[in-house]
Amino acid sequence: MPRRAPAGAAAHASPAPDADAVECVLLKHGEVFLRGRNRARFEELLHDNLRHALRRLPGATWVEKGRSVTMVGGEPGLDTLVESVRRVIGFNLVQPAVRVGSTLETIGDHAVRALRRAWQERSGGRGRISFAVRAKRRDKSFPLTSSALAAAIGERVCRQTGARVDLSSPDVQLTVEVDRKGSYLSWTRLRGQGGLPVGSSGRALALLSGGYDSPVAAYRAMRRGLACDYVHFTGAPYTDAASVYKAYALARELNRFQPGRTLWVVPLGKAQKQLAVAGAGRFQVVAQRRLMARTASALGQRLGADALVTGDSLGQVASQTVANLAAVDEAASLPLLRPLLGWEKQEIIDEARTLGTADVSVLPDEDCCSLLAPRQVTTSARVTDLRRVERRLELDELVGELLAGAWPLEPGTGCAVPGTALPGQTRA
Repeated sequence: MPRRAPAGAAAHASPAPDADAVECVLLKHGEVFLRGRNRARFEELLHDNLRHALRRLPGATWVEKGRSVTMVGGEPGLDTLVESVRRVIGFNLVQPAVRVGSTLETIGDHAVRALRRAWQERSGGRGRISFAVRAKRRDKSFPLTSSALAAAIGERVCRQTGARVDLSSPDVQLTVEVDRKGSYLSWTRLRGQGGLPVGSSGRALALLSGGYDSPVAAYRAMRRGLACDYVHFTGAPYTDAASVYKAYALARELNRFQPGRTLWVVPLGKAQKQLAVAGAGRFQVVAQRRLMARTASALGQRLGADALVTGDSLGQVASQTVANLAAVDEAASLPLLRPLLGWEKQEIIDEARTLGTADVSVLPDEDCCSLLAPRQVTTSARVTDLRRVERRLELDELVGELLAGAWPLEPGTGCAVPGTALPGQTRA
């Protein structure tokens, strides 16, 4: 009878090389699973986005499709693969794993190695281990049921490592999934992004400022399946380029969650001054926002966008009252989506920290919305009052001038696109 290993032996033993195992990542599908007849289209888009993310990595990779699960592996290594695929929207769970042969002996052998590996990663080989085994038999030709397989594997791991079984709150949960092409052993369950595949709900144009709110709103729109381009309104020529740098950095962070999209920069300063000269007064900020909505709508229509996305949160500032938001909506010719409408500021900041955009948002810049802002901002602007101010301007001509001055950046390359024109424009 084999000797029982002393408690903690698994923590201090070095994992044997897994020459006959293939390292991979299991990706569990999220809402795609509920799509019914449209499921194939959603899964195809999900895998397209996954392959796009993998193309950014050094070395060859492979993708295998299963039912409600996708397997990924390749040369970049497990840690690099996990970091990349965790940003692909549409997967609920990300599980580092090894694929081994589907025999009880092979699965048991690699389960012991997986437990040792997991405990080394979690605690550096200190303390005592508790574990549980969860098994799922997708291949019904496998001779053991799921519960019988879990019991057999658990008995072997316990005997060879001295670790104790804890089915309620184990330190390590070993997951065994028996499939036709092999069996998968996983020792870690990481949370994915969830949501719908980016692009499955169409396209949007996200108004991107330098603050916390708009990047989080754009990300939330992506999670609902919208592929988002970005537009940033700068106070140029009356402000410096700091806000553009911030918008570029934020768009680059957001593009980690979707196939790369374009940032459009629109200098708004002269138009803001025209509104002030036209006597906007306490309506200045709301009038500026209406002008942004008009311009973004025109830009979005030329880009093929179905909606605009903003970071408005109800009541957060004076310009974000119900009356003022409704006045801005009236000026937009595309639906204006506000994913953060009911969020508190701290919730938005916490999400920004999770996304990696918070460190950019805190950098100093000159916000175009504060340019020429009055001491008092109306909280209940009426459309009739705003239209009276706007009639003093040639709005269509003004929007055309703003679009003519817009220029694109490709976040991730750091480059403007020379000579790039909007659809329907000619640029020298």
